[in-house]
Amino acid sequence: MILPHGKFLHLAAGAAALACFVVLASLSSALSQSARTIKIIVPLAPGGAASVLARLLADQLGTMPGVTAFVENRPGGSSAIGTVAVARAASDGNTLLVTNTSILINPHLRKQEYDPLTSFAAVCQLVSLPIVLAVNSASPYRTLADLIAAARARPGELTLASFTATGGHIAFESLKRKAKADITFVPYAGSAPAVTALLGAHVTAMMDNYATMGEHVSAGRLRALATFGRSRTNGLDIPTVIESGIDVEYEGWFGLFAPANVPKEILSQTAAWTTTALQKPDVQQKLEPLGLLPPTVCGEEFTASVRKSYEEFGRVIREANIKAE
Repeated sequence: MILPHGKFLHLAAGAAALACFVVLASLSSALSQSARTIKIIVPLAPGGAASVLARLLADQLGTMPGVTAFVENRPGGSSAIGTVAVARAASDGNTLLVTNTSILINPHLRKQEYDPLTSFAAVCQLVSLPIVLAVNSASPYRTLADLIAAARARPGELTLASFTATGGHIAFESLKRKAKADITFVPYAGSAPAVTALLGAHVTAMMDNYATMGEHVSAGRLRALATFGRSRTNGLDIPTVIESGIDVEYEGWFGLFAPANVPKEILSQTAAWTTTALQKPDVQQKLEPLGLLPPTVCGEEFTASVRKSYEEFGRVIREANIKAE
């Protein structure tokens, strides 16, 4: 059948309009799927290393096509408030958590509204924080072995400053047990008063992130005896605890987590973006003065590390009878 010319044009125009609509709808759907607004929650107060790291990451993620990223600090409840908010967020990968080992320690100390192994997907360990044991430069102890020998000779007399129920506290308790040395733990509310106490020789030693004490070590006011990492930290000529003959290792970190059940392809994309961002020289130059060091570890390797650390933290907390403040 031959259609009249006018009707043919009308149908042709309709078909073209329909095709255009299908193309535009497909394009709109693709754009909506690729466009992401990512919120990074930090469950700690603004101004700390975690916030700086999260904002650097958000800035870098924001350079990806179709991605907008911002940081929201939600402190409180010993980091529980912000952590729970991410655990309850939609599983679309658009709400992320930047936190430290408290996510694994807190559930061993008090009941939490999340399970660190099932409420989250471990995306990446962003950076590590070398934990160092240091003494006053006037101290007679020049090595960790010297300190341990003195502690064995005078049980309970030597003191060590750190923070209650933290990764550093757990590492210290492990050190005491493995070394069979009785050193008295002296809790402090923060790094600044603990450093002041050590500089004034009010305590024998202190454990904290190297960034906290690095300036004083470089200036010769403090002497770093050992680092708790598996290997020596780049640029720091400090022996490890293991090198000193005691089989204890611990390294602080900041990690990136997503709610459970986020699709694997979204997690993989986020991990790839994160790795690219943190490998940039200008980003690393901003992190190193804060004692935040690469490498970035993602996916199954980080997940396995999280599970291992959770179990080890629980064991030491039970053995040492560590309690929440």
